[in-house]
Amino acid sequence: MKRSILTLAVLGLAACTTLPAGPRVSVMPASGKPIEQFSADEQYCRNYAAQSAGLAPSDAGARNFAASAAVGTAIGAVAGAAIGGDHEGAEKGAALGLLTGAAVGAQQGAMASREMQRRYDIAYQQCMVSKGNQVPGYAAPAPATPRIEAAPYPPPGKR
Repeated sequence: MKRSILTLAVLGLAACTTLPAGPRVSVMPASGKPIEQFSADEQYCRNYAAQSAGLAPSDAGARNFAASAAVGTAIGAVAGAAIGGDHEGAEKGAALGLLTGAAVGAQQGAMASREMQRRYDIAYQQCMVSKGNQVPGYAAPAPATPRIEAAPYPPPGKR
């Protein structure tokens, strides 16, 4: 019974990491761009950002979580057996190791989610800027204007 409750708690914590629901940055349409075109750009860039960000953070977080929980359980079982000297000490050590490993895994999963969100936001901003939209706080370089050189005046006396 205790193991099944512990397992459910661990699985519940593993579900805490999620794929970015969307960008956490503001983007405005270019001046004069129709909202329909801006919406199409945004949908395209959301898909692009999801692909560019790579692996879903829930996958990465679950892997980190499971690995930390397994390592914590093994270390706890060994330590519990060594300290307690019997089967009961190993069980208690394993349970403590599982909880500690689960806590470490949950933290690593949260870090994986933050990194995934950061990569998603960067890819989204790059895509939206490339479509001509405006990111507040980012000044796109002004288009180069052709420089017209004036014809040199003829030297004095050659007119």
